[in-house]
Amino acid sequence: MQKQQDFKFEFVALMASLMSLVAISIDALLPAIPDIGNALSVTNPRDNQKLITMIFLGLGFGQLIFGPLSDSFGRKPIVYIGFIVFFIASIICVTTKSFEMMILGRVMQGIGLSSPRSLSISMIRDSYSGNYMAKILSIVVMFFILVPVVAPALGQFLLHFFNWESIFYINLLFGVIIMIWFWKRQPETLAKEKQIKFTAHLFIDGTKEFFKHKDAVAFTFISGFITGSFMVYLSTSQQIFQEQYNLADMFPYIFASLAISVGLSTYLNSRFVVKYGMLRIAYISAIAYALISVLYVILFWSGKNPGISILLGFFALQFFAVGFLFGNLRALAMQPLGHIAGIGAAINGFISTVMAVPIANYIGGFVKDSVLPLFIGFSIFGGLSLLIFIALKVKVAKQYYK
Repeated sequence: MQKQQDFKFEFVALMASLMSLVAISIDALLPAIPDIGNALSVTNPRDNQKLITMIFLGLGFGQLIFGPLSDSFGRKPIVYIGFIVFFIASIICVTTKSFEMMILGRVMQGIGLSSPRSLSISMIRDSYSGNYMAKILSIVVMFFILVPVVAPALGQFLLHFFNWESIFYINLLFGVIIMIWFWKRQPETLAKEKQIKFTAHLFIDGTKEFFKHKDAVAFTFISGFITGSFMVYLSTSQQIFQEQYNLADMFPYIFASLAISVGLSTYLNSRFVVKYGMLRIAYISAIAYALISVLYVILFWSGKNPGISILLGFFALQFFAVGFLFGNLRALAMQPLGHIAGIGAAINGFISTVMAVPIANYIGGFVKDSVLPLFIGFSIFGGLSLLIFIALKVKVAKQYYK
């Protein structure tokens, strides 16, 4: 029996805002990456990609700490701790003169942000289930996607009138506003009677329980493959558009237009998922994700970049498929984990992120003067995702929707 199936706009907006801090911390910084590298005396421009990928490493590991704790002490207190870590990390980033300390600060930012990011998923799972949970997640992601539409332009604006440090200060300001909103308006979603007693074995027991649910594990691996290949785009987009295509001034607008493609598909998913089912939509989207990238590889196997309009067309189609995958994959993984929503979301996020970071770092190293390696990555991991879907024998989707 689903606990509640009513739509609460403020709840959705607040959950999206908690997630959006991650997007702001990543996407607003993209135009400033060369400036930060120069300020910190980075000699190899490809090392600048770590300013993006390392925050994901923190996101992955941080969830392992905050998720289990939230199952024992409630969601709200743990979100506050995450905000405090994020504030300290941001101060490190704006005061350091060392690239190594900047990377440490970015990892710590990821650790701090892992709390509101993963626990927003837990709070959604506390409040919803089934395909309606997938609908709510899609709407949350749709709001969340609005951030990448404006964040690079915001970063470019701040960089033009101030300096790269101002981007971190704006992140801090947004963090304070969202934390106050969360404190004032969001009640605790985990009832006292459902809190798990804190013990030294909490994480081990929760992990064992997670791995009992093979479907949750499978969808977590698919999330890792899709997130990893998509993360390559995030970490190399500035290099692709500014260096390979000489479109530095247009970069924020190009990035925004492609983010709209993801946002549109997440919106459509929120409209269709209750009717057609989250697994069916995710399966079809995985097929599209793999086929689009394979088509690009076949057409441009020489490695010569196509015209910008053709590239943007392929990116738009690829990311349109991504929009149908992100929310549904998370909902599919979380569906059987309602009784351990905190640690379930943590392990799901940890595994998918820790898979994604080395994928992004490895493939990103090949994106030098051609976009081809990026689409080869899309093809490989889209294909692996499709194989897992097939191995699951998608007919078992019946248990997820009625």
